Amino acid sequence: MPTQYRPTAHYTSVTAPGALPLLGHAPALLRNPPDFVAGLAAHGDLVRLRLGPLDAYVACHPDLVRRLLTEDRTFDKGGVIVEKAREAFGNGLATCPAAAHRRQRRMLQPAFHRDRLPGYAAMMAEEIAGTTARWRDGDVVDVPAAMYRLSTAVTARCLFAAHERAGSLPVHAAMDEVAHGVARRMMLPLPGADRIPTPGNRRFARARRDLREITRRLTADYRAAGTDHHDLLSVLLGARDEDGRGLSDEEIHDQVVTFLLAGMETTAATLSWAWTLLAANPAVRARLHTELDTVLDGRPACHQDLPALPLTARIISETLRLYPPAWILSRTAATDTELGGHPLPAGATILYSPYLLHRRADLFPCPDRFDPDRWLTTARPAPGVYTPFGLGARRCIGDAFGTTEAALALAGIAAHWTVTPTRGRPVRPHRSASLSPRPFTATLARRIR
Repeated sequence: MPTQYRPTAHYTSVTAPGALPLLGHAPALLRNPPDFVAGLAAHGDLVRLRLGPLDAYVACHPDLVRRLLTEDRTFDKGGVIVEKAREAFGNGLATCPAAAHRRQRRMLQPAFHRDRLPGYAAMMAEEIAGTTARWRDGDVVDVPAAMYRLSTAVTARCLFAAHERAGSLPVHAAMDEVAHGVARRMMLPLPGADRIPTPGNRRFARARRDLREITRRLTADYRAAGTDHHDLLSVLLGARDEDGRGLSDEEIHDQVVTFLLAGMETTAATLSWAWTLLAANPAVRARLHTELDTVLDGRPACHQDLPALPLTARIISETLRLYPPAWILSRTAATDTELGGHPLPAGATILYSPYLLHRRADLFPCPDRFDPDRWLTTARPAPGVYTPFGLGARRCIGDAFGTTEAALALAGIAAHWTVTPTRGRPVRPHRSASLSPRPFTATLARRIR
């Protein structure tokens, strides 16, 4: 946990060095996006970037990030990253502007009420058990792909429980293509580039059409049945605002795609990084096995077990610190304003990066070290320091859903399997809609207790 953080009354503002003519900082950003962004904190608290014809400001200090995320009408959801995501995912809860957010949040909050979490967890546990039942001792797997298939099955099941084969709906390939397409657009926000009929752009458009057709058919089936199936789509169909209005089919589509991305991409990335970190830290892995053997005694993990698995929870928290899936996001200034005492014009794009914040040595001692025990203290980080789920009114609505899924999957797999990376190229963060380790193949070995 952070021990050295101190607020400050003065914040520096600079332009990042190394900009090239015309291209600005875009080449450096594209070469190694996470490390380039994390290094900006060494230059100042508010750092200006040139991305081709565009300018963007990166908030590197937690005080500025706190303001950015809590003053959501001054710093609205927007900027180059959000705009590219909005083109793909629509105007759902994660991408809509402040004017629409309050209505959407109130309508969707019942879907994530704590009373529903045990029911979701039961579906998660079934899908986790079904996935691992197909594994064989000695199998060599692409770990991110395996975790992506698992999180796809879990998310689709919790969204569409009434579908007899919800966990195997054909959303995996479509969401994978959409996520990669959005990542390309985020990192290279050149005007008009996404309209060029390249093979990648055509695959992206086709994947979006496939997702829309899946949600259209499922929404029509659910409306015709008129039954609450105790899943996320049932809540979306039954949601009403203060005027008694429900969500349109277009709005439901946008929310479904948002939930799919959040549930599939981010959880898969978190689990994939957890296996790399545990493999590199055998002492922590041994302690995890001891905890799981003691609490579970060979049976599958369920929601009721989670309070008795504190090390499992700390491993998830520490993995999210080192590799937050939503590693860079953006806001836009809704009016002429200032940040850290430095003027920003209306329309300015401001970026913030949980990856950057979580790698600051003044916030987290030995920040590059995997240390789940740093979370043993009862002290909470100052607002804006630890932000894997955001902050303020726009904090991720599914944070408990996601951490529950990740903990159940980590416990359910580690109780029975050891994941040992195969030799090969070093694992590096792969640029997608979230950070994922690539290349990462591993051998599965069944544990003998």
